[in-house]
Amino acid sequence: MSLFFLNLAIRFCLEIGVLIAVGMWGWQQTDGWMRWVIAIGLPLVLSVIWGVFNVPGDPSRSGAAPVAVPGVVRLLIEAAFFTFGAWALMSLGYRTFGGVFIIVVIVHYLVSFNRILWLLKIDQ
Repeated sequence: MSLFFLNLAIRFCLEIGVLIAVGMWGWQQTDGWMRWVIAIGLPLVLSVIWGVFNVPGDPSRSGAAPVAVPGVVRLLIEAAFFTFGAWALMSLGYRTFGGVFIIVVIVHYLVSFNRILWLLKIDQ
């Protein structure tokens, strides 16, 4: 159980990392008031998508699913979320950090292989 908690803690840090990276990327896209809209709005939109579209009974989440989606769709949302975060880091010039981020995401999903199998099985 402690390993499960550690993996969830790493996942939480990855999620926060994506939101920070996307906010930083948004800040660099323009000047003026739009800078604030993008830097705050984009992470908020990603947070809503992350929190709303879930698979009912997901063991890594609360089990609640405001908008129920198939496991494959959830995995695609997660892949897009983490890929966007890594891309944002790399486009800001943090290539090494972005690469390490991708490696940590991959290790997280390798450790969570039982969840991935569960999500893929849920669709059948």
